[in-house]
Amino acid sequence: MKKNLSYIEINSKMWDVWASEGGDWSIPISHEDFIKATQGIFEIYLTPCKPVPKDWFIPLDGAKVLGLASGGGQQCPVFAAQNAKVTVFDNSDKQLEMEQMVSEREGYTIEIIKGDMSKQLPFEDDTFDMIFHPVSNCYVEDVEHVWRESFRVLKKGGVLLSGFTNPALYLFGEGEEELKVVDKLPYNGMESSSKNVDELIVASGVQFSHSLETQIGGQLKAGFQLKELYEDKHHKGILTEYMPCYIATKSVK
Repeated sequence: MKKNLSYIEINSKMWDVWASEGGDWSIPISHEDFIKATQGIFEIYLTPCKPVPKDWFIPLDGAKVLGLASGGGQQCPVFAAQNAKVTVFDNSDKQLEMEQMVSEREGYTIEIIKGDMSKQLPFEDDTFDMIFHPVSNCYVEDVEHVWRESFRVLKKGGVLLSGFTNPALYLFGEGEEELKVVDKLPYNGMESSSKNVDELIVASGVQFSHSLETQIGGQLKAGFQLKELYEDKHHKGILTEYMPCYIATKSVK
């Protein structure tokens, strides 16, 4: 394996490993749950534990929806079950294979694109009615670029639903048994991690803490209006006993 991989390539390979091993964000929706979703019965997640409120969604029938870094066969099939026109954009082959598998099993059409959200998105201006962007921007260095591109490809009045990490999570590293401050903020995985490439691929990839100034303020700076927000706990580790570790936002262009 090459040792001079970019952090984007490392993270792509890491997600392939996670998906192959059945990680939490790589377990496709079941046929039974897909059928329920066609009846409007579903729970969908931007963050690990708390489902997105139903009133955050636009009317999905006929809507153009972008699942941004949303592969894995969990969220996008729900939108397809509601007759949305869905595009899924992700940088992991294995995550996209899950999307293909579910679409073939359930008989719906979905546009599947492999790509890197740290670069310009391959879509025209004013294309989508809604973007669904679950926790994932910790894997790109420039989060404000993601917000600018999201604003560009949304139609006027379009909705951005996003989940992201509370930057305080990165103070404590990966310890699950005790709390000990091990890093300063902002955390930069290219500079702070002592793992080699192979270790990063099978661990947690190269991550970046992003401040609330760049997460929420970055959305506002891009032109979005913030409409609603909630916090969520971590699904593992001792830190979840003390503070919420994730944030979800609903913003409108």
